[in-house]
Amino acid sequence: MDSRATPGFDGDKAAGKAAKRALAPDLAHLQQQLYAEGTTGGERSVLLILQGMDTSGKGGVIKKVVGLVNPLGVRVATFSAPTEEELAHDFLWRVERHLPAAGHLGVFDRSHYEDVLIGKVRQLADATEIERRYGAINDFEQAYVDGGGTVLKCLLHITPDDQADRLAARLEDPTKHWKFDPTDIDERALWPQYRDAYETMVERCSTDAAPWFVVPSGRKWYRNWAVATLLHETLSSLSPHWPRATFDVKAERARLLASPY
Repeated sequence: MDSRATPGFDGDKAAGKAAKRALAPDLAHLQQQLYAEGTTGGERSVLLILQGMDTSGKGGVIKKVVGLVNPLGVRVATFSAPTEEELAHDFLWRVERHLPAAGHLGVFDRSHYEDVLIGKVRQLADATEIERRYGAINDFEQAYVDGGGTVLKCLLHITPDDQADRLAARLEDPTKHWKFDPTDIDERALWPQYRDAYETMVERCSTDAAPWFVVPSGRKWYRNWAVATLLHETLSSLSPHWPRATFDVKAERARLLASPY
């Protein structure tokens, strides 16, 4: 896939940015309604999973797309190397604790898929265990959906050239040095193995309950528009609504007007 392709959008960068901004009011409105539902007994939630090679833009999506909605109803979790405590449990243990509560939009910056990506490429688990994990992931996501959740999984696709340009930009800008990790260059040497691992991940873990969406991410503006559009479609499909009052509105208005203060 061409990482700089723009499927579903015919405009240029300026048009793409404008289109994303145009989604913002309705996106925020829908997310606020979902959150309101959760405060009054609703059980639904949304989990946005962002996966991709280093520099693919997971942080950019969180800032430019998730940042369009009310942070009060958002929970972001980032998954780096597991701690000793996490390693003492099944690989899904640390992830399950971060599933979004009712009414919330949960965002995973990396996720349980690290355990079939880096776990496979770096041989941190044997082939039998990796195979088990594919099935465990599908069961885990199905259980979340059965409990009222909706999963949106976005694979942010870039090429080695895209990554080289972005890593170089980080090295050239002192304000971005904090984003650079020397191990990123080590991982680049394993690009073919990661490509194969990602392909297998999509093949084995794209289900009716939780399909994968591959988002060309060579153009940041398109990536942001595409994920914003997918999130908007996901929230729209839930048709959230404002909860009805559980009290007598007319009576409470009268009490308010009669209040001495």
